[in-house]
Amino acid sequence: MKFLWTVLSCASTVHAVGVGTCCARLHQELGMKASFLGQPAYNATENSYWSLQEAGLKPGCILRPSAPQDVSRAVSIIAAIDGCNFAIKGQGHAPAAGFANIDGGVTIDMTGLNTTALSPDRSVLSVGAGASWLQVYQYLDPFNVSVAGGRNGLVGVGGLTLGGGISHFSPRVGWACDNVVNFEVVLADGTLTNVNETWCSDLYRALKGGANNFGVVTRFDLSTFSQGNLSVASFVNDVSQRAPVLQAFTDILSSPNFDVYTSLVVGFLYNSSSKAWVISSSAVYTRPVLHPPVFAELAAVPSISNNSRITSLASLANEAPTPPLNWLFATATFRPSVEFMLEIFDILNSTLYSFNPQGGLVWDIAFEPLPSVVLSHAAKTGGNVLGVRPEEGNSYIMLLSALWPDSASNVVVEQVSHQAIFTIESRAKAKGLLRKFQYLNYAASYQTPLASYSADNFEFLKRVSSKYDPLALFQNRVPGGFKLVKEGQL
Repeated sequence: MKFLWTVLSCASTVHAVGVGTCCARLHQELGMKASFLGQPAYNATENSYWSLQEAGLKPGCILRPSAPQDVSRAVSIIAAIDGCNFAIKGQGHAPAAGFANIDGGVTIDMTGLNTTALSPDRSVLSVGAGASWLQVYQYLDPFNVSVAGGRNGLVGVGGLTLGGGISHFSPRVGWACDNVVNFEVVLADGTLTNVNETWCSDLYRALKGGANNFGVVTRFDLSTFSQGNLSVASFVNDVSQRAPVLQAFTDILSSPNFDVYTSLVVGFLYNSSSKAWVISSSAVYTRPVLHPPVFAELAAVPSISNNSRITSLASLANEAPTPPLNWLFATATFRPSVEFMLEIFDILNSTLYSFNPQGGLVWDIAFEPLPSVVLSHAAKTGGNVLGVRPEEGNSYIMLLSALWPDSASNVVVEQVSHQAIFTIESRAKAKGLLRKFQYLNYAASYQTPLASYSADNFEFLKRVSSKYDPLALFQNRVPGGFKLVKEGQL
């Protein structure tokens, strides 16, 4: 036992020395771009995370690069020092602890890389990986063009795109990652390079859904398309109306002529303190058409409130930030079935109804269409690694999320959510309704979205990792996020 304690102590000391040396070198070479505990820049980054789980981690130092060359130099320094682990942060939306922050290592806060520039013919937008989608939309709206990006404008460009990226425009142009024509990326040896369909085409495809397993992306070049104002309808229904609401959702999803201007989210909201359920729907039509026919069935369901308006994308995306709270995500994908969606509600109600931790919590269970037309775009743009074929479309993605104030409840909340997901997936599998695909940007830390991409795609990702990162820097020294080495041995 004494020997084991000595070994562990030595390992801990090596790690601490490595981080200390690493932070000192970063400060020596990059000056005030490296900040330390208690300094204003350090505190600003720590206070910018969406979840308390992420904000509660304390890096040895935080680097805020202002140019891609800073990232290149930083990765070279970090890679050369044993025991120096690091995290990569964009806008800090990922809720799980360690996905975009780190205890005792180095956090690279990319938000200083947020410039936007439109090509002279307005066909390509170049945007820094640290930008928010709101910054992008505010820049593009005056030009009457847009890109496939996040629906909440406070979400970051980097994380959403590298995880696939659902957009209001997905039925028209595919996943956000399908619209990347070029990545500027720092590789494991510190090389800053461009990656596209003609240069490192294997890495180009791997980055479309492969998350933070291959490098630090510093810039995305995105295809644009014409876009003006759009139509937005918001519905709130009593939970007693769940059957007709879910029927309308399923009819929209299952239409043989899916309207590509349709963007729909239907959600069940539950407050554990009031023990009240409500249904909330966001129905966006990406043309300026009030009351489009595609939403007529949904609009006809008796509602508590029903509002429609024409607005700009930037205005729609300009959502209020959530207060600092604990947060979790979990996900699953299913074939359409109104009967099973009603069963999902019953499972959730029986699992969640009596659970009321200190301070309460709010559950949000959202359903989002994944029509085949979304999946048909990847082949036109060099492919992606998400592994969902068009013939597997006409599915829907479920996001289970929770927000709660009391950090002492974290473990039990995660256990309850895990049990709910396990029960729902088991029932769906027994009925032949469960899809293998797990959307990475919605996945819980215990899920395996990379492995859900199909065996062929997972093997492809491992080969690309071995080729461009032979020493597995991004597998072993960037512990946060979904890692190939954890979901299957390299």
